[in-house]
Amino acid sequence: MTTNNAPQSATPSDGPVVRTATGPVRGLQENGLAVFRGIPFAEPPVGELRFAAPRPATAWDGTREAYAFGPPPPQDLGIQGRTGVLDAPEGDDWLTVNVWTPAPDPSARRPVMVWIYGGAYKLGHSGSPGYDAQRIAREGDVVVVTLNYRVGMEGFAQIEGAPANRGLLDQVAALEWVRENVTAFGGDPDQVTVMGESAGAGSVASLLAMPRARGLFRRAVAQSVPGTFFSRELAEDIGRALAAEAGLRPTVADLATTDPRRLPDVGQALGAKMLQNVDRWGQIAPTVTPFSPVVDGDVLPTAPWQALASGSARDVDLLVGHNRDEFRLFLVMAGMYGSITEEQATGALRLFAPGGEAGERAYRAAFPEASAGELYERVQTDWLFAMPSLRLAEAQVAGGGRAHLYELTWGAPGSGGVLGACHGLDIPLLFGTFEADLANLLWAGTGVTPEAEALSTRFRTAWTAFARTGDPGWPAYDTTDRSTQILDTTPTVTAYPEETSRQLWEGYDFVPSPLLG
Repeated sequence: MTTNNAPQSATPSDGPVVRTATGPVRGLQENGLAVFRGIPFAEPPVGELRFAAPRPATAWDGTREAYAFGPPPPQDLGIQGRTGVLDAPEGDDWLTVNVWTPAPDPSARRPVMVWIYGGAYKLGHSGSPGYDAQRIAREGDVVVVTLNYRVGMEGFAQIEGAPANRGLLDQVAALEWVRENVTAFGGDPDQVTVMGESAGAGSVASLLAMPRARGLFRRAVAQSVPGTFFSRELAEDIGRALAAEAGLRPTVADLATTDPRRLPDVGQALGAKMLQNVDRWGQIAPTVTPFSPVVDGDVLPTAPWQALASGSARDVDLLVGHNRDEFRLFLVMAGMYGSITEEQATGALRLFAPGGEAGERAYRAAFPEASAGELYERVQTDWLFAMPSLRLAEAQVAGGGRAHLYELTWGAPGSGGVLGACHGLDIPLLFGTFEADLANLLWAGTGVTPEAEALSTRFRTAWTAFARTGDPGWPAYDTTDRSTQILDTTPTVTAYPEETSRQLWEGYDFVPSPLLG
């Protein structure tokens, strides 16, 4: 591969040109970086390729302009009605990558960081302003790649005649594109770190367990790993319910007759009444998202915790952690914060705590001063994000690998400070994007203080150091000292701080959610 030297001008016609395996692309020179947007890594998954595994992009003639982000995959309005994509191009070319690089010099061999967005496996777009990676690339002297993958029905519904986990297969295809092309952008294909938050972290955990992804990355960062993975039986049952919402069978032949942009309505319709199926879908029903990775025995042979414990990723360095008050965000967004009743707390404890009614008693005994709202929030923070993240680190160590653990305890200043260290707070801190996406809520009515900027810099310094060396700057985790980096105004390293919860969940297996009844 060859590349032209990047000019200093920001004029598009003078932008840097890089030759990829499928043709040359011209980017833009922005704030000291060469930036390339909307490069296809796979063919548009429509027509005959609908619900199929991704197929490599077709080569093009001439130089392709890589100035604008590609269109997002079809998706619904989001969680609690918050829009996933506010302003984005239209079209079918959903499977694209974007690159930020200090210079497209093939001899530079910089570390590469590949970001996978979250969004409950039903929404997300790499072109969202909150994922502007310029500060990570510039301050860390690294190449950053962000990617689109199919979400919702297109990416994760279990459909007869289609491979499972098509969204994960898209991510593998993007990583294969990185391996083949990133040298020309100044990156080192042997120093790739894959990273993601929420559903993006669940995707990272899945990639660690997937045979198809082996050898495509050297390190992994998983921020707030969700514990929701479907068994094949559960996924098939939910797939039938999704198709029924559209009056169709859960087959490629039937669903391919529906415009991809209409199918998100099906997911929304089912999500709104999932609680009616708690007797069949158990803990999944209250999540109001009918999509998660499927442990199908092929694309994803086993759940990540079992795979890592058996050594599937022992050669991959892992950085994993969570936020202290993860579930607070969902309570505030739903208008439920401060109004949880004892009845609601009891229901949540019996549904989510290990051991049902015994788990409820154990939680109440372990947190005797906690209010109904605090118990409701604590058990769902633990079940959905905190304990899955902790256990991923433990599984990696058990399998002979290396893991570093963190917890974010600094609280978001917006909305009077009620959000605390909530879900998603780590994204604007990592990217330094304080006026985009969710950050508009997290910093609502406040300015960005030097304290927030200092913590944001600390995030990028640790993450990019990890991408370069495998060491973020604090001791590796083990089950003796349980060393954990606390990310706050004053950073400290201590034993895992949520020890009470850890003991309550000790011995619990995060296995694929079964179909009940």
